[in-house]
Amino acid sequence: MSQVATTKVILLGTGTPNADPDRWGPALAILSNNQPYIVDFGPGVVHRAVEAGIDVTKLTRAFLTHLHSDHTAGYPDLILTPWVLGRAEPLEVYGPPGIKHMTEHILAAYKEDIRERSEGLQPSNDQGWRVNVYEIEAGIVYKDSNVQVEAFEVDHGSWRAFGYKFIGDDRSIVISSDTAPTEKMVEVAQGCDVLIHEVYSLAGFAKRPVDWQRYHASVHTSSRQLAEMASKARPKLLILYHQLPWGVSEEELLREITEVYDGKVVSGKDLEVYP
Repeated sequence: MSQVATTKVILLGTGTPNADPDRWGPALAILSNNQPYIVDFGPGVVHRAVEAGIDVTKLTRAFLTHLHSDHTAGYPDLILTPWVLGRAEPLEVYGPPGIKHMTEHILAAYKEDIRERSEGLQPSNDQGWRVNVYEIEAGIVYKDSNVQVEAFEVDHGSWRAFGYKFIGDDRSIVISSDTAPTEKMVEVAQGCDVLIHEVYSLAGFAKRPVDWQRYHASVHTSSRQLAEMASKARPKLLILYHQLPWGVSEEELLREITEVYDGKVVSGKDLEVYP
């Protein structure tokens, strides 16, 4: 790997399935040597990338945590829009079982659009709309001169889901995916530079219907649980992501964390950059 690499995090979207005009769908970019690596592709991913100053023709590497719609509704956008804007190489996508099937159906759904843009008067190329898909297992799933990417399994219900650890020359960044708390997360995130983790408010949770409480307690991480994991893992920076406050203010949610965890923690917002 290059000895001059700089690796930073750009939060493209920090939302959830709840429609929030200030928080677009879950998506972030790890930027190393000006090469973006996308993790998840929620609604608005390409527009947010443009807002963040990313050259969308460089959106050629993407990693999916799981197949939930709020993390994948921007997938057609990620496949097609950069191609229309000039991307001249296939998109490389890494994700859990089912991503190949999803990709095939998206390309089939847009078959006529691809045909018209390819065969009509519009200038185009024959590579930028194509997708090379890799269904992954836990372990090192990608490596180039900028980063190494490790996938690890998380607990998000009955289907397989992955978190990712990006290791660059100058820092390590861990992304949780949607998950219940696991010891594996503590192990992978041990001493990392940045941990980006989902969270729900305990105070907000108490107001939820019983059936939703049952669901969220099984497949997501509460503020108290996250604080306890962070106290063990000791990341240099904890970024709250995919937040479910349910009426609790940002300050109150942060307070729920800091009552237990004494490390540096911030509430992530769309388009924030962490160098």
